[in-house]
Parts: sequence; C-alpha cells; structure tokens
Amino acid sequence: MQSKILFITPPFTQLNTAYPATAYLKGFLEQHQIPVAHCDLSIELFTAIFSSHFLTAMFQEATDLENDHYPEVSRMKKRYISCIDVVISFLQKQDIKTAHKILEPHFLPIGHRLAKVNTDIKWEAGDTGIIDKAKHFGTLFIEEIGDFIQANIDEFFAFTKYAEQISTSASSFNQIDEFLSYQPTLIEEKMLDILVAQIEMETPNLVCFTIPFPGNLFAALRCAQFIKQLFPEIHVAFGGGYCNTELRSLKDSRIFEFVDFISLDDGEGPLLKIVHLLEGQISKEELERTFVLENDQVVYKNKIPNTIYHHKNLPAPDYTGLPFDKYVSFLDVVNPMHRMWTDARWNKLTISHGCYWKQCSFCDVTLDYIGNYQNTTADDLVNKIEKIVKDTGITGFHFVDEAAPPKMLRALSNALLERGVKITWWTNIRFEKTFNFELCELMAKSGCIAVTGGLEVASDRLLSKMKKGVDIAQVTRVTHNFSENNIMVHAYLMYGFPTQTEQETIDSLEVVRQLFERNCIQSAYWHQFTTTIHSPIGQNPEAFGIEITGPDFEGFAQNDLYHQDLQGADHPKYTKGLNLALHNYLNQAGFDKDIPSWFDFPVPNTSHPEGLIETFLHEMPSY
Repeated sequence: MQSKILFITPPFTQLNTAYPATAYLKGFLEQHQIPVAHCDLSIELFTAIFSSHFLTAMFQEATDLENDHYPEVSRMKKRYISCIDVVISFLQKQDIKTAHKILEPHFLPIGHRLAKVNTDIKWEAGDTGIIDKAKHFGTLFIEEIGDFIQANIDEFFAFTKYAEQISTSASSFNQIDEFLSYQPTLIEEKMLDILVAQIEMETPNLVCFTIPFPGNLFAALRCAQFIKQLFPEIHVAFGGGYCNTELRSLKDSRIFEFVDFISLDDGEGPLLKIVHLLEGQISKEELERTFVLENDQVVYKNKIPNTIYHHKNLPAPDYTGLPFDKYVSFLDVVNPMHRMWTDARWNKLTISHGCYWKQCSFCDVTLDYIGNYQNTTADDLVNKIEKIVKDTGITGFHFVDEAAPPKMLRALSNALLERGVKITWWTNIRFEKTFNFELCELMAKSGCIAVTGGLEVASDRLLSKMKKGVDIAQVTRVTHNFSENNIMVHAYLMYGFPTQTEQETIDSLEVVRQLFERNCIQSAYWHQFTTTIHSPIGQNPEAFGIEITGPDFEGFAQNDLYHQDLQGADHPKYTKGLNLALHNYLNQAGFDKDIPSWFDFPVPNTSHPEGLIETFLHEMPSY
C-alpha cells in the first residue's frame, strides 16, 4: 500500500505568512514519489473563528456559560458581528476603499483597545498611511474579540499560541494529560471540524504535525487524540522545533496514546523511514531519530549511520496548496521591525543549515539545528527562489538562518543581481566585521531591507564571556554600515546574563541609547536570559557562576532551566525600566533623559562617556 501523508501546522503558529516546515518536507517527499498534502490549521482556524457566523455562536456560548468579562464587547456584539467579515477581508487584501470604510466614524465599535488608541502615531502621507492606520484599527478590533474569547470562552486562546502556559517547561505530562481529558472548547470543536474535513478530503494513512513552539503542542495533541478516536487506522507523527529541543529525554509513555512516532532534528530522513515502515519495506529497527512505544516503554530508534540528506541536495520548499489568500496582516505595534514578523507576506527559505559560528554559550550549540552547519551554492538558492516565487506569487523572502554567513550573502546578492531576479529580503546575522560598507551596499542593491542580530548584553566583558565573537565597537561599525545603506537593523538585547551586575545593566542601556541616537539601530527588543539544558551554560553552570535550581525532570519535556545567580544583580526588577526606555528610543524620544530616570528605584549613573559610540564611528574608514 502506498502511503499518503497529510502535514498539519497546528494553531496558532503564524497568521501573516506560511510557516515553512511542511513546505520543506512536502518538496522532499514528493521528490521520492510520496504524495503529500498540507494544511495550515493555524490560519484555517483563525479565519473560521473570526467570522460573523462563529462570533454569533461565540457570544451565545458566553451567555450560556454565564461569563460576562468585557461587558462592553457583549453590549456591542451586533456591531462586532456586522464588522468582522469586512475587517478580516481588509486585513487579507488591504485595499484602499475598505481602509476608508474602516476609518469612518462609528464604523468600528469602540471597545477597550480602540478607546485607548495612540493618537500620536504619525502615519505616512497618502494611501499607504491610510491603509496602515486602518490595519492598526482593524488589528485592535480583532484583539478586542480575542480578549473576549480568552476571558469568556477559552482561557487557552492567543493569536500566536494555544495553551502555551501548560506546555512551557512541562517537565511532567500530568497537567497536559488532565486537560486532554476535558471536553473540547468551542474553539477546539471548530478546529476538529476543520481537521475532519481535511482528513476526509485527503484520505491519508499518516498525519504529521510540525510543532515549532510550546504554544503548538496542546492543539496538536488535541487533534491527535481526535484522530485516534475517529480514525484509528491512521498513524500520527510529531516533529519540529519543540520536539527537537524539549523532548530529547522523553520517558513518559502516555503521549503515545495519541501519537505513534516522535522524530527529532531534520525530518527528511526519519519521515522517509516511517513511510517505508508503514509500507512494510523495513522493520522498526531501521528507523532513525524516532521515538516509538514498545512493550509499554518509550524506545528511541536510531539506526547508525543515519541517512544524510545534505542541505545542498534538498529541493526547494513546495508551498503549493497553502491558502495564501487567507493570511492576514496585523499591525498591532508600529515598531518597523516587529511589523516584519506580523505584517507582510514572506516566503521563508534557509540559506545555510545550522550556524557557522556555533560558539555562543547561551545557545543550543549541542543540537543539530545549530551545530550541524551545511552550505549550498548561490545559484542553487536563486533557482529555489525563482521556483517559490512562481508557486506563491510572493517576492518577499525571509531567510530564516540562525546566522546567515557573510560569504553566502555576498554570493547570493551577486547572483540575484546577475540573473536579474528582483526580490525583497531580510535575514538574521552576526554583527561581524565582514559586513563592511561595500558588502552592505551590495546586499541593499540585491533587495535586502533589514537584518536582525544579537547585540545581547552590550557589555564587552559579558560578550567575551558568552563567546559572542563581537564587541561594542564592532557592532557599532557594522550596524552603521547597514543603516547607511538604508537596511533597517533590529538588535536582540539580553539582560540577566550570569554575573551581570547592576552597573553593567545600566551601561548596556546607555550603549543602546547611543546606538539609537546615532541611527545605528532602528529597532530592538529586550529578553531576560534563560539557560537551557542544551547550551554550554546549562551543561556547565558552575563555570558561569550560576546554580541550577530546577525544574525536576519528570519524564516529559526538558529544556528551560531555573537558575540562581549568586554574583549578579536582581535582574527581573529592571524589566520595566529597560522596556520603558527602549519604547521611547524606538519612537526617537527620551535621548536627553538620564538613564536612572527610567527606573522607579535608585540605580547608578552610566560609567560610559557620552560620546562612546561617536568615538567608534570616527575610527571607521570613510567611503
């Protein structure tokens, strides 16, 4: 019997563009003559929920449950129901006629978010500004409904995750198992209706769920549970980023009530072996990087040597069959870089597999997705780009590398220009010295509009301790080179790194202030440091001056660790002040305010000179 596979991206992953995992695997498996269909259950469920038909049922459900949070939304429910189809259609198509309609006084109900809309936002002139403003208002309108759903109908609901709170750091399966025993919510019932329709249409014998994040796990399990009840002859497999990072030590057999296979790392080899197993061509002993249940025990099957499918030999991702007309563009914050994640359509493609640096002490460098670096050629990439544009009609690309290699970016830029392939693209990089003015200029000419990269702690001592391979002077020059070529720069910022002192935290904020003020960076985001079990810090915490305090592993997930930093500052208390300052810098404000004024408790002044970043820029060669 020949297999047919149905790939599913579970709710809620991404709503503005297609998540690429299923497209990569579809391209690979169809090259091996295995028929594949894929369903983005994330966007399918979202568009089913945010419809006049479903909202009518939703408001009735809230009434039946006697839940009355956000009573002003209930009071205006007829207006929400009458507007929803217009707003969703606009967020999909973004036409100027509907933008004007949405912005008419009294068209949208003014709920708890729209009542607080920021009237100081400066919108662009002309149609672009009108469309953006309507997108912002439409997004707030949708978020009001989302708040109502979460408060009254389904506490697990969120726009880019579902039930994340019970899947994050789930060292035990107990709570997940308990929630799976409850009756499905109204949202889950709609999800299961869509799932059944897909299965009946495609008639697969293997359904595969890609689970990138903790916020996808519960919905995938709920779907798998339903498949086992309604279609017991269908096999179910899990894979993806969550499995690769969190389930490597899996011992709890209860998850196998819902799934048959859980694969780790790149899915091509394990999936092909699973298909061959189901077709009776091989035994279970031939499986690779796959957990199965044998004699009520979780067993890891991994025949060595693994079959290697090198990055350079893989076909282009196959996005055909995904509903590109259904994706929505959200505009919740006007931060230009955050818009890249939630607004425009992007084809996602990997330039290189893994990370060419793979030394950062906070990173999962021991895992395949970081440690296994594989490259390809620029011509091969451009061939894939041309195929994807033909399949999707979209010319925007997000290269989703851990860190795109400068040599490949130079080769790719040259190839795009030589072949006259016009795309718009952005990617993640390391701020390394190879990105001189000339390379940044070349990238801009080939269509690059933005880069993201880790400035992290913005402290030379700590950057060295984390083996980042950059210092503040180098970051300054590289970001300046990008900005001078109109390539937007987003910096990932970190606070709370082991042994980071209060003075270093304040000094890092001063570095960020000066980088914004000199227009070296245009966007940034603070993350509080968390250690993971797969990082050098997690594996050797004593060397970094911290003590691991939990959680106790109880047979299910194992990734994020709790730690105590005996030498560093009390890091969480800086969160509010760091974010307040950054919000102002993003809006080109607050540069003249003293650093301590952002905090509601005493902190020291910065030890950096006022002209630190200026000094580094003066040392640059002129062009």
